[in-house]
Amino acid sequence: MAAGSSSSGASGESSQANSKWLDAHYDPVANLYTFSSCIALADLHGDGEFKLVVGDLGSAGHDMKLKVYQGTGLLSENALPDLPASVVAFLMEQHEPCTPAVAVASGPYIYVYKNLRPYFKFTLPPMEVNPLEEGVWEQAKEADPLVLKEMLEEIRFLALDSPEIDSFLNQHKQQPLKRQTVITCMATLKKNMADEDAISCLVIGTESAEILVLDPEAFTVLAKMVLPSVPAFLDVTGQFDVEYRLTVACRNGCIYVLRRDSKRPKYCIELSSHSVGLNWVQKNIVTACADETLRAYTQKVVCLGQGEEAEREGYVPGKKLWTVSLPAPPTTLSLMDQKSRGFQAVLVALANMEVHVYRDKNLVNIIPTQDVVTSICFGRYGREDNTLVMTTKGGGLIVKILKRTATFDGGNVSVGAPAAQSIKLSLPKKTQLYVDQTLRERESGVAMHQVFQRDLNRIRLTAARAYAQVLECSQAPVSESTLEPLKMNAVVQGVGPTFKVILHLQNASATRAIVGLLINFEYDENFYSVERPFFKAPMLVPGLNYPLSTFVECLSDKAISDVIKVFVLREGLRDPLLTVHINMPVSEGLVASG
Repeated sequence: MAAGSSSSGASGESSQANSKWLDAHYDPVANLYTFSSCIALADLHGDGEFKLVVGDLGSAGHDMKLKVYQGTGLLSENALPDLPASVVAFLMEQHEPCTPAVAVASGPYIYVYKNLRPYFKFTLPPMEVNPLEEGVWEQAKEADPLVLKEMLEEIRFLALDSPEIDSFLNQHKQQPLKRQTVITCMATLKKNMADEDAISCLVIGTESAEILVLDPEAFTVLAKMVLPSVPAFLDVTGQFDVEYRLTVACRNGCIYVLRRDSKRPKYCIELSSHSVGLNWVQKNIVTACADETLRAYTQKVVCLGQGEEAEREGYVPGKKLWTVSLPAPPTTLSLMDQKSRGFQAVLVALANMEVHVYRDKNLVNIIPTQDVVTSICFGRYGREDNTLVMTTKGGGLIVKILKRTATFDGGNVSVGAPAAQSIKLSLPKKTQLYVDQTLRERESGVAMHQVFQRDLNRIRLTAARAYAQVLECSQAPVSESTLEPLKMNAVVQGVGPTFKVILHLQNASATRAIVGLLINFEYDENFYSVERPFFKAPMLVPGLNYPLSTFVECLSDKAISDVIKVFVLREGLRDPLLTVHINMPVSEGLVASG
C-alpha cells in the first residue's frame, strides 16, 4: 500500500511538473451554479486587486445571488430577485477613482451595482401592444366578464380554463395593458476609445429578437437593431462612436453580423448545429457547436452579388475557414488572451471533464478537470494576469494560474515562418544575359503581353475551327445528331498479314431504336483488301453494344501501314453520321517472311 501511494504521488507530481498551469485553488463545495455569461473579472475598488463576480443561479431556481470573490474567499453577496442572464463589468464615468460598475441582466431589468451596493435599476422599454387587444381591455372596465371573455376568445388572446377566467379578468381589467420582453444576453462596447479605462456602453439582446445599445450615463437607447431570431450569444468589437461590429448567435442556428448604422444584419453564417459559445479571435469568428465541432469563419464575407438567394434572404454568407472535430460535446467557450505575449486562443470546455486550448485549428493544450466545466473565464484575478477561473456542474470552483515559463508553441502549431524558409538557396550568379533579358522584359512588357494574347487567341480560333469542321463533316466517333445518337470504336486484332477489325457500335438513345444504317470502309486498295467493305448494320436497340467484325488483309510486302476510314451512313443521306479512323499496325507476318 505504501509503495502504491508513493507511486501515485510521484505520478501526480510529474504531471504537475509537466503541466503549464498551477493549481491555485479548488473548492468542490463552493455552491456556484452559473454559466460563462454570468462570470466576470473586474477591479471593483480601483486598487489593482481584481475580484471575481459571479451571478449564481442557485439550486433549482431558488436563492439567486450576486457573489464577489477575493482570492479564495467570498467577499460579499447580494440577493437577486430573478435568474441572472448575464453579468458584465463596465465603466459608467471617468471620475476619479475609476471604479467599474457591475451590471446584472435579470428578466426585463438590468441591476447596476457600484462599490458592491445597488445603484440603479434599468427597465427595458415596453413593447408595442396589439391595438385590438388594447381596445378590448378598454371596454372591459365597463363590460360584463362573460362578454369580455367572448371578445378575448374571438381574438385568441385568452387561453385559460373556465374556472380561472373570472378571477383573472376581475384582477387585471382595471390595470393598464403592457407587453414586456426579457433579456437573453449582454455585452459591453467601448464608447469612443479602445483603452482599458474607457467608458463602455451596454449591448443587450432581448427575447423579442432585438439588440439594444444603452448609454452608460443616462441609460437611454442609443441604437436598436432587429434580428430574424432570438439572440443567445453576443460578442462585440470596436467603438460605438467610431465603428463597431456585433456578432450574434441566435436560436435558429445562425450567426448574424451587424455593423454601425445598420438596422438589420447583412451578414449571415448558417451553422449545421446550434452554437454553445461565440468569440472573436484574431479578426475571425470562432464558435463551438452542439454537433461536437469547433468552427472558424472569416469576417471578410463572400458577396453573392445580385443573385436570387441574396435578393430573397437579404444576407451575405460568411466564409468558413476550418472545422475541428471535438472528442466530446462542448459545454462552454471562452477567449484566452495572453496580452504580454500577444497570444490568443480559444478555451473549449467539454463534457468529458477536459478543457481544450485551440490556437486556430491546432490543439495546443489539454487541461483535465475534476468535474464537467459549465463556466470559464480567463484574465487577471487578484494580481495575477493570466488566471483561469472555472465553475463545475457540481457547483465547484477551480482557479488555475498559467506558469510564466509556459509556452504554447509545441505540438503541431507552426509559430511564425517554417524552418525550411530560413534555409538559403544556392542561386547562381546573375549573368549579363539575365540582366539584358530582365531589362528587355521591363521595357517591352506591354508589347510582349499583347503578342502572347494574340498568339493565344489564334490557338483558340484554330482549335474552334477544327472542332467545328469535325462536327460539320461528321468526322468524330460520336454522332452529334439528337435523332440518331451513335457511338463507335474500332479494335484491330492480329499480327498480319490478315487482321480482324471489330467495330463496336452502340445506340446512345434512351428509348428509340435505330434501323437502316450502312457501314462503309474507305482504304487504299494498293495496301489493303477488306472482306466486307460495305454491309448493312442490324437494328440497334438502345443501350446494347453491337460488335461488327470483318477481315482485312495487308497486300504490301513493305513495312508500312495506312489509315482505314469507317463511315456510318444513313440510307438516302450523303453525309455520314459518324466517322472512325483506324491506324492499322505494320504487318509483322510479311516482315518476318521477307
